[in-house]
Amino acid sequence: MKFTSAALFSAIGFVAATTTLSTTTNAFAPLPASTRQNSGTTPIAFTPRSILENQSNNAHNSRSMSSTTLNSYTIGIVGATGAVGKEIRNCIEDRGVLKVDKLRFFGSKRSAGKTVSTKNSGDVDIELFSVDAARECDVVFLAVDGDFALEHAKAISAGDDGAIVIDNSSAFRYEPDIPLVVPEINGECTKGNKLIANPNCTTAIGLMAIWPLIKAFGVKKILMSTYQASSGAGQPGMDELTNGTKQYLEGDLMSHDGIKNEIFAYPLPFNVIPQIDKFQENGYTKEEMKVTWESRKICDLGEDIPISCSAVRIPTIRAHSEVIVMETENKVDLKIARQVLEDAPGVVVKDDPDTLTYPMPLTATGSYDVEVGRIRKSLAFGDYGLEFFVCGDQLLRGAALNAVLVAEEMDRNGALSSSSE
Repeated sequence: MKFTSAALFSAIGFVAATTTLSTTTNAFAPLPASTRQNSGTTPIAFTPRSILENQSNNAHNSRSMSSTTLNSYTIGIVGATGAVGKEIRNCIEDRGVLKVDKLRFFGSKRSAGKTVSTKNSGDVDIELFSVDAARECDVVFLAVDGDFALEHAKAISAGDDGAIVIDNSSAFRYEPDIPLVVPEINGECTKGNKLIANPNCTTAIGLMAIWPLIKAFGVKKILMSTYQASSGAGQPGMDELTNGTKQYLEGDLMSHDGIKNEIFAYPLPFNVIPQIDKFQENGYTKEEMKVTWESRKICDLGEDIPISCSAVRIPTIRAHSEVIVMETENKVDLKIARQVLEDAPGVVVKDDPDTLTYPMPLTATGSYDVEVGRIRKSLAFGDYGLEFFVCGDQLLRGAALNAVLVAEEMDRNGALSSSSE
């Protein structure tokens, strides 16, 4: 029995998005660049219905919104037509918290001169990137690869007259003098800094739930298993999954022969791959070690707190899922734990076994908040342990939204306004 592609996407709840996530060349490729390869034109991305429903409500629903000043700014985005860059501009316009005096887009020679229609700023022409032009902005979002960031970020932000730079790549995350920021956790460290690093999407999603629990119960150990969507590898990753799925369903439903896997190590349709990024000498992958390194830096955790992660690529389009187990310093009260999570900004609790309510990519896609559920005491650690499941849209909470929240925090605490004077 064969399935048509229309039947496939109808069955699993996908609809065609109204716009295509554009591909770009080399330095201006959407993140994460480490797993992207250049491609030509791509078909329309398939997007869960929830993202189309959630986008119109996000500005009102997110509890991560911060109060800001009356200042308005010239905002630049490098890589504005890529997956992350597009979400950055949507977050700025949909939230309306950061006041925009002028919106500027920068790109490569290939994209310069093209026009992008925006919701609040009309049609914006993409300018050919230059450091001098970027320095004219008050804040610049870099939604490009690490090589580009390494070459230009410090030059854009240098000196009293430089712009604030918020970088979405991994270029500066581990430099001790550059803040790695999740605003709800360590937003105060943006003061006095012109260059801010955005964390890995997996880390940012998990820490939204982990941090308030650390404050409530302390922590002795963190174990995490992640189940990461194809869009973690950008538009080419989504294309490889959707095209491969159609090819598999039109075949004998038994063999992956002939299904291309240029982005992933193996064909992803109807498969899971226990590898994301390159293997390290200790047997972990770099993606897994990013969780350890970045969690320590953001939460200021010592080497005496073991943090371990296993990362798996799964055949979904968007939103990463994570199973998290914590050993705590203090006894856990489940009622208090749930209340702590319900009160946490940027978190929504979905945890009712009686009604089968729990986090899923289906409901987290397109949402600003991270979903948390399956909250229970850990059988491994007893009264001193928690186990729970989180799900978050990694293009939003794990990338674009976090970057915009960094700028909003810098506006609120005066770091952005003092830089623009």
